[in-house]
Amino acid sequence: MSKIYLSAKLPEFGTKLLKEAAVDYTVYTGEGLISKEELIENMAACEVLICPLSTQIDREVIDAAPALKLIANFGAGFNNIDTAYAKEQKIYVTNTPLVSTNATAELTAGLILALSRRIVEGDRLMHNEGFAGWAPLFFLGHELKDKTLGIIGMGQIGQALAKMMNAFGMKIIYNQRHQLAPELEEALQATYYSQAEVIQKADILTLHAPLTKDTSHLLTSATFSKMKNSALLINAARGPLIDEAALLEALTKQQIAGAALDVYEFEPEVTAGLKDLANVILTPHIGNASVEARDQMAEIVAKNAIALLHNEPLNYIVNGLD
Repeated sequence: MSKIYLSAKLPEFGTKLLKEAAVDYTVYTGEGLISKEELIENMAACEVLICPLSTQIDREVIDAAPALKLIANFGAGFNNIDTAYAKEQKIYVTNTPLVSTNATAELTAGLILALSRRIVEGDRLMHNEGFAGWAPLFFLGHELKDKTLGIIGMGQIGQALAKMMNAFGMKIIYNQRHQLAPELEEALQATYYSQAEVIQKADILTLHAPLTKDTSHLLTSATFSKMKNSALLINAARGPLIDEAALLEALTKQQIAGAALDVYEFEPEVTAGLKDLANVILTPHIGNASVEARDQMAEIVAKNAIALLHNEPLNYIVNGLD
């Protein structure tokens, strides 16, 4: 059995590094996502598992690989892994942070613009019945200039987005657990408010918080009722930040004006009803799906796998093992 098992294909940039290092690895080549049964069978003797966010690594999987020393997650998040149990078993868990920042911020900016100016709706119209011609009141959207962008979660992605949206003349307000330093707020032209105030004041509300016990269902029926009726919601962070049943109700009752989602509460499933709404944009979790970002992510996991086998230090350990 190989020392490294990849539960999904990596960009060629990553596998090239593994080949050049002359390490022994095997890659899942099946159709669709790997099943739990096949994962357990193939990683039974491996020392390193390289896996994407879609591969669930629970106690059963970890116990099936007694030689396992490293789980190198291909993604900034790691909610798919039982990190606490991995730590108990002295198994390192690493992720690929930072390199997704620009790509995810760009996608969020694109969703904001597409939703505000009804670009996706217009595309659907032209691919189907078309239109009769230009008219003064036809297909009106809203400009971003002078609108208030509320950012919940002002980490690297939130900050990158703030810089981008400043160029559109938006007013930036934000909330997170800890307020940014005054000089950074000034550079970002961003103002700190309580979470409730950000939700109430935002013309466009975008989520960039991590998924924790405290942030699960950050947005519920109660919070939607406090948003502007004209507000738009963007989520390119983690699906369970939103109670999607409550979101569907809020959209149906016109408590908010629209939403754009790149991640889903029950991913890859989409809550029934959201697909039927014209004022909802749905993308298939492509926040960091750029060639540039994915190559950098592949580089991180490949180099960590090689480092582990060579007894060298690892980068981006997330489960507290030194």
